[in-house]
Amino acid sequence: MDTGASRNAATDQGGHYRFVALPVGLYELRVTKEGFAEAIRSGIWLAVGQDANADLNLRVGQVSEQVRVVEDAPVVNLTTQDISGLVGEKQVKNLPLNGRSYDLLLTLNPGIVNFTWEKTGGIGVSNSTTGNNFAVSGNRPQQNIFLLNGVEFTGAAENNMQPGGSSQQLLGVDAVQEFNVLRDSYNAEYGKRPGGQVTIVTQSGTNQVHGSVYEFLRNNALDAPNFFDHGSAPPFQRNQFGGSFGGPVRANKTFLFGNYEGLRQHLHQTSVAFVPDDASRATAVASVQPLLSLWPKSPTEACNPACGIAQYFSSPLQTIREDFGTVRLDHNWSARDAFSAVYTIDDGDDFTETVLNPYSSDILSLREQVFSLNETHSFSGSTVNVARVGYSRAGYFFTGLPTPGTPAASVSGFLLGHQVGAVVVGGSAASNPQAAIGLAGSNNGSNL
Repeated sequence: MDTGASRNAATDQGGHYRFVALPVGLYELRVTKEGFAEAIRSGIWLAVGQDANADLNLRVGQVSEQVRVVEDAPVVNLTTQDISGLVGEKQVKNLPLNGRSYDLLLTLNPGIVNFTWEKTGGIGVSNSTTGNNFAVSGNRPQQNIFLLNGVEFTGAAENNMQPGGSSQQLLGVDAVQEFNVLRDSYNAEYGKRPGGQVTIVTQSGTNQVHGSVYEFLRNNALDAPNFFDHGSAPPFQRNQFGGSFGGPVRANKTFLFGNYEGLRQHLHQTSVAFVPDDASRATAVASVQPLLSLWPKSPTEACNPACGIAQYFSSPLQTIREDFGTVRLDHNWSARDAFSAVYTIDDGDDFTETVLNPYSSDILSLREQVFSLNETHSFSGSTVNVARVGYSRAGYFFTGLPTPGTPAASVSGFLLGHQVGAVVVGGSAASNPQAAIGLAGSNNGSNL
């Protein structure tokens, strides 16, 4: 109804009918037969990945008569071969989201657990993951697949491929119409991963002009200091802003929708680093002295004069930039042919002074892109062909550098002209240091 597109089909001798590969949205069903009054049922909302049943009863009467049923009640889903969890447009648009990451709504469904806080690394800590982590029916997050308009939405990281930007958010609330989570057992049209099949459909233009402009602000004005903060809570400011617009280029024929969302974040993270104390620095041999500049000097006394280690309190800065955009074009060639083209891009970067040692910083650049072309042709009421071509790419660059303006920035690496790398005192590995003194330089994953 939103775009004026229509589809015709004939019933069999038992009165059964079937429409396949219908786009999501609001529909009106009309049934006509000679000798009976026309029956109309409106208010039918079809969701993504849904196999629905809507019945009508014909009454004997004149063809000019109409029997109209208007209802907003959902149609019945008769399929039992899968377990799905629909997150509809009202939920996506209206439920509060800290950071506007709509994938956090996955946990509205049973059997889905968000354990992002337990993962290795995080924003500005390592290259292990950028997006949120979800276990669907006990499967690992790497076993989930995200489909954006039928094309794989690829994430970028070393060991996790769930989509997400440099802010760790999956932006685009205003661009998403709805999404569905299929799990356990599902039809043969889905596959590749044994976990959740998250099917996402983007918003499209309609005959009605619609749009939005917004900005969301979050800062430290009402934040309480934590146990390790010295004084008030450290500075924090996050701005999320953007807008969307959709409407007809040609009524009932061509429709356009566009969305942009930007995120800017400046966060000072409380840091308690363990560094060599003055006594340790004084007793170090000459060849080691330059490397000690990789750790800040603590203004306080050593925690234990005998151990040679002191605590250094600071609030290193993390800056994040992310820009997300979607453009969608829909065109109805005829009653039998419908076409759509969608392009989505998420581009961002992150500069984080690490909490383990503010003299070292991690740098991340990330870009995810998905492009899809979709053409649906109806040969008859029972035969429909869907042709789809897609392009999906996610690339990132992760490295570590000495923080500009600190003594570490002037220290040469182990090889002249190269970066410092990672320095561990007391053994263990650079990737997961267990030494008493904090890591100096970047974590593993430099220049990836």
